[in-house]
Amino acid sequence: MCTRYISPETADIERHWHIGSRQPLRWVRDMYPNYQGPFIRAPREGDGKSAGAGAGRELVVGQWGLIPWFAKERKLKFPTSNARSEELAQKASYKHPWARGQRCIIPALSFFEPCWETGRHVPWQFRRADGTPWGLAGLWNTWADPATGELVESYTLLTINADGHPLMGRMHRPDPKRPPHLQDKRSVVPIEPADVDAWLHAPLVEAATLVRLAPAELFDGGPAAPERGV
Repeated sequence: MCTRYISPETADIERHWHIGSRQPLRWVRDMYPNYQGPFIRAPREGDGKSAGAGAGRELVVGQWGLIPWFAKERKLKFPTSNARSEELAQKASYKHPWARGQRCIIPALSFFEPCWETGRHVPWQFRRADGTPWGLAGLWNTWADPATGELVESYTLLTINADGHPLMGRMHRPDPKRPPHLQDKRSVVPIEPADVDAWLHAPLVEAATLVRLAPAELFDGGPAAPERGV
């Protein structure tokens, strides 16, 4: 699972994903679960975006860690920063956003994963080989606080099985109780620029085909240098 990534600046997100600026948005760029971070989604009904720059895309800031509809309070007792793509249709926290098409793009300059090939935790940092930002697949939800009525935006990052992937299959601590081909190593799910609108707007069956492993050639990864990437 991914528990840290570096977010781009607002202007870089707006320029790369062609989103028109609506209001100043701020967030911490070095992102960890439960921090406030940016994500891109299809505008909700009534937002009035139908033409021009940014049509069909809305930049939102919310909590990294999806708050499901049934939550009694904002602070959860279980992690929701990552969602296993194989369980989206069944998992209580994610099945409604998945069925409703509440898909989003999470912008990232780089993300981090642990490598245990040396027998210890060595953080690796992954950028795109072409130098552009990652657009990572996610789900979002708007939760209403039952105590105050406050509407809280939140999102989760999708992951997919990476057993056998030449790069991502090397990440994460191995489970000695599992054979090599059943380790269930995980990878984020990059959405290519040409597929962004399909991911945000297409019917579920079509969007589901975009949940796939990216080729190793897309990644520029290696051990992270101290204080590198911000």
